[in-house]
Amino acid sequence: MNSFDVIVIGSGPGGYVAAIRCAQLGMNTAIIEKYPKLGGTCLNVGCIPSKALLESSEHFFKSNHEFKDHGINSDKITIDIHQTMKRKSKIVSEMHMGLDFLMKKNKIKVFEGVGSFVDKNTVLVKNDKNEQKLKSKYIILATGSKPFSLPFFNLDKKRIFSSTEALSLKEIPKKMIIVGAGVIGLELGSVYARMGSEVSVVDNSSRILSGMDNSLGTELKKVLIRDLGFKFYLSHKVKAVTNIGKNVELIALSSSNKKLILNGDYCMIAIGRKAYTDGLNLKAVEISTSDSGKINVNSKLQTIHSNIYAIGDVINGPMLAHKAEEEGVFVAEVIAGQKPIINHHLIPGVVYTWPEVASVGSTEDELKKLGKSIKIGIFPFKANGRAKISMDTDGFIKIIADSVNDEILGVHMIGPRCADLISEAVVAMEYKASAEDIARITHAHPTFSEVMKEAALAATENRALHI
Repeated sequence: MNSFDVIVIGSGPGGYVAAIRCAQLGMNTAIIEKYPKLGGTCLNVGCIPSKALLESSEHFFKSNHEFKDHGINSDKITIDIHQTMKRKSKIVSEMHMGLDFLMKKNKIKVFEGVGSFVDKNTVLVKNDKNEQKLKSKYIILATGSKPFSLPFFNLDKKRIFSSTEALSLKEIPKKMIIVGAGVIGLELGSVYARMGSEVSVVDNSSRILSGMDNSLGTELKKVLIRDLGFKFYLSHKVKAVTNIGKNVELIALSSSNKKLILNGDYCMIAIGRKAYTDGLNLKAVEISTSDSGKINVNSKLQTIHSNIYAIGDVINGPMLAHKAEEEGVFVAEVIAGQKPIINHHLIPGVVYTWPEVASVGSTEDELKKLGKSIKIGIFPFKANGRAKISMDTDGFIKIIADSVNDEILGVHMIGPRCADLISEAVVAMEYKASAEDIARITHAHPTFSEVMKEAALAATENRALHI
């Protein structure tokens, strides 16, 4: 029987990063993956392919709407969705090769198959060809999540599907219905709206991006309606989605009980994801899950057994690839006897629409509910030179600071390259910086990052310079 120091079940961002860090720390490490390719949801049907499509569709949109202003003249540019999908697949394939290289470089043994518990130190790996038992001192569960749906959505993966199928459509829909006004729905809705689809979004909530600061969703909704023609049906509860041949029909009720009927070529269900623990045989080790299906862990991410850990989407917290990666490193270092720290409050959230949306720390509503005395600095991208140059003037950066000691409590931004700009806010908050600290740091000119400085100045005695 093969024996290891650590076995990781699941090869997504959390799993493969945990395995690499364990190997770096001198542990004999194995990783078990049920699919032929490593990378989990993020690489195969999540972060990477969706961002590849977002990038392609944004180039197409800008070429048809902004190039003339730059003096670039050409006949009307068209998009070949087959080539777009081919490029996406090539990126994913290259990253698969990169992961295979990393496993070999770090001498991590890869087993293909479903990993299930025999006991707290033994895992059975089973695939179509054979099965074998593996022994290990420590086991890390990193099995991720799957798209969540409900029976009345009648998911058939043809006309009514999840984000997984939306990443591989063979045609550009004329009309696309999306159930869910969260990150996944808005990102993939943006992809097809840029390509020419008429996109309708239905959500039970009264606003989009309901988990983020209210100001961000308000601004993004305005831009999506103006630039991409999005139609929003908020405060609507979906009652049924039906495949009626060459199109679909959605029936929903508004908060005032008015009936809504929408028709489209396709309907994507994007109401969230659920933890995936199928096949682990958790009963064999008496590990229970919460009502939402997540594995319960302590502050060290240990289950009821001190040698079994769980990370990423399968435990509480936001379902983010970078959160899973940090937890993977954290667990590896705990096993090695180190004392790592993760501040889960400072894990940023990002939405890769255009403009991009990013957030870290507490929202304005959260702080007000806590009775916190706060001050707010906001600076718009329309007053930024670099944003004018690139024609990306929508959005703003909002800094919330403690009104007593000036410590930054939350940063919320929507605008160009906010996915990258948010890192400055994370660094500042990790070191408990004040708004004035950011305001006094030199930011290169002309750059988008100057908006961060100006927002900090605005939060510091309303000292913004360029507005």
